[in-house]
Amino acid sequence: MRGGHIKDTYAGAGVDINSASKSKELIKQYAKATLGSQVLAGPGFFGGMYEFKGYKNPVLVSSCDGVGTKLKLAGVLNKHDTIGIDIVNHSVNDILTSGAEPIFFLDYIAMGKLSPEKIADIVKGLSTACLEAGCALIGGETAEMPGLYHGEDYDLAGFIVGVVEKENMLINRGIKPGDVILGLASNGLHTNGYSLARKVLGESREALDKYYPELGQTAGEALLVPHRSYLKEIKPNLPLIKGLAHITGGGLTDNVPRTLPEDVSARFETKNWEIPPLLQLIQKTGGIDREEMFHVFNMGIGMVIIAGSEEAALIMQNLPEAKVIGEIAARQSGVQVIIE
Repeated sequence: MRGGHIKDTYAGAGVDINSASKSKELIKQYAKATLGSQVLAGPGFFGGMYEFKGYKNPVLVSSCDGVGTKLKLAGVLNKHDTIGIDIVNHSVNDILTSGAEPIFFLDYIAMGKLSPEKIADIVKGLSTACLEAGCALIGGETAEMPGLYHGEDYDLAGFIVGVVEKENMLINRGIKPGDVILGLASNGLHTNGYSLARKVLGESREALDKYYPELGQTAGEALLVPHRSYLKEIKPNLPLIKGLAHITGGGLTDNVPRTLPEDVSARFETKNWEIPPLLQLIQKTGGIDREEMFHVFNMGIGMVIIAGSEEAALIMQNLPEAKVIGEIAARQSGVQVIIE
């Protein structure tokens, strides 16, 4: 306007406070169902409040993570109601490896332009997974950052806190040669390896809508299967277990050593489990070396359990799904994971 003054506004800069307020109200609706009596203040206040009680010698266990480029596929398919499940279950599994149960969870959602409907779908998944895990969705942050995130891009991260009695922690439980390695199956790629999977199978709508008979579904449907939680299966068996490894980025190669003492190695017999069709498809289509596949993907094993031979037999009675997939041996070289 000539001779006048144009007033700048936050909305004019790309940030819509009204959309943020609407998003927060939708978040509260879904989060409310996860809040038990120990939550004194949840979403809406400046900080979540949790009344901590019921433990003699508690150890708090925390973790944070993101969904990664699986978000790109959710965006292309405009399906956002499962990625919240992904980040909660991933986080629950991570702290489970120490023997901890989750008590509360916080999320971080960042977008170029807030979409209350999209946020509602994401938080619906978060609350669904929190309810199943007995975990309060106690708070989080929703950020609108134009210029940093472009188009429909957004990010999702999660922060979890759990608790375990100090005497029950899964550390220093005497893993030794002769112990048995059990495996629980993954139900897909979970939340790792998606940059390579997208490169191999494609990330356009046409590529993701392609139907594969060996999968019994489209590529997009197979790739968006939510990350599995192992809490309900593992929890009753914790007293029998010496060690757990959540198989995420880095596969068996990088994750199993995180739970092993320095003087032992883990030997895996791949003939004892079936590599899922989706991973076989990725390997064949991309011409990927076997070693690279085992270093990038979970290859069909989402959780590794280490136990003494007698305890392993009891675990398999309690949990028929668990399969013997290897054994612990004395370490003979610099390699701690041998995949045969």
